Amino acid sequence: MDSHNRDNIKQGLEVEVVLKEDQGTGRLTRGKVLDILTNSSFHPHGIKVRLADGQVGRVQNIVS
Repeated sequence: MDSHNRDNIKQGLEVEVVLKEDQGTGRLTRGKVLDILTNSSFHPHGIKVRLADGQVGRVQNIVS
């Protein structure tokens, strides 16, 4: 699934995101989607989400 399309991201889905402070290194953080913060249907850098632990980042991978 494409992590750049908002339709593919749902609450409760397990994802890997890149946090703002990790954008330089590309380090990924895994968690469950609590809220979808991007309003547009597509974003070239990934859909911005809030994870269940409160961290905010852009989805890079959807964990199956």
